[in-house]
Amino acid sequence: MTYGPARALPGDQIKITTNPDTEPFWEAAKEHKLTACQCGACGKFRMPPTPVCPECGSREKNWPTLPGTATVFSYVVCNKNPKNGEDYVYVPVVVDLDGAPGARLNANVSGCDADDVYIGMKVVVDWTPIQDGWVLPNFKKA
Repeated sequence: MTYGPARALPGDQIKITTNPDTEPFWEAAKEHKLTACQCGACGKFRMPPTPVCPECGSREKNWPTLPGTATVFSYVVCNKNPKNGEDYVYVPVVVDLDGAPGARLNANVSGCDADDVYIGMKVVVDWTPIQDGWVLPNFKKA
């Protein structure tokens, strides 16, 4: 089956909530900066962010700005919008973030045909405005 162009889900259909552990990620995204939670004690990256480092138990966190590039770790091709069931090709991915060893992020890939996405594909961050003034990092082929 040929799917055609992959698109990001429409931003007006996406709403997020934040908490003290995730808000630095979302605030950076508003400025089109990609970041990941890094333990302030041992340096291990973790995404999604958690209150305590699973490696050393520290509560210290750093939020370094990352280069905005990644590698597709896993993906799936979907052909229905999850909100309303309309035909809509999107490709949810899990990416390994460059500059943050061990950190993975769930996102979408757009800007290429869904059939062209593959594990190991290099991608670059692309920003999608969503509800309430937030911005969602998605990715496009590098």
